[in-house]
Amino acid sequence: MPTGLYVSLSAQMALQKRLETIADNVANANTVGFRATGIKFEDVVTGAGDKSVDFASSGTNFLSGKAGGLTRTGDPYDFAVQGDAWFGIATPAGTVMTRDGRFTMSPAGELVTHEGYAVLDAGGAPIQLNPNDGPPVAGKDGTLRQNGKLAAALGLFTFDSGPNFQRFGNSGVIPTSRPTPVVDDATVGVEQGFLEQSNVDPMREMARLIMVQRTFEDTASLVSKSEATLDDAIKTLGST
Repeated sequence: MPTGLYVSLSAQMALQKRLETIADNVANANTVGFRATGIKFEDVVTGAGDKSVDFASSGTNFLSGKAGGLTRTGDPYDFAVQGDAWFGIATPAGTVMTRDGRFTMSPAGELVTHEGYAVLDAGGAPIQLNPNDGPPVAGKDGTLRQNGKLAAALGLFTFDSGPNFQRFGNSGVIPTSRPTPVVDDATVGVEQGFLEQSNVDPMREMARLIMVQRTFEDTASLVSKSEATLDDAIKTLGST
């Protein structure tokens, strides 16, 4: 197969991955706490000198660090992280990082997500409240008080998502290493009665989706034309 076809096919594979990434971002434009997926492509060079050929890599995913906007809900069990940190929750997949602060208190007093997963403190233990003392009052540092008494503290963590990270659910991310608790960092805090919205810009992502789709179609057309030209050349040479 000619080198040009290999290059075109590598471009199609990269564009296909970009399409999937953008489509996932658009689908989660209204998902609370969702961080968009970005993708980085690099040239893969084979050969040397005049015989070198540039191929498109399959791409490496990365997690967007841009925060989403905050929406006031007034619900005392809704929390939003301010700054570079994440909540920790206990799931069947292990500890998961999330910016989705839609919590509630179970009948037994556990602070849990809307899916029922336990919310963790800075030590990695499930947060236990007094079910008879009503909703907690959160300080900017994540401390939780009931009836004016310290009851627990929300764990805030940083972590390395790594390349080609793995999501859990819609807004959760499975860390590649043990998360680090945030301690005494004035740039990190908690807002009670607020939720962080998705950081996806739907209009921009839709524009990117259309552009990538057109490029994919153009590349597919180029591959088809190249194959047709190759077939015609073979037929011509074979008949002489």
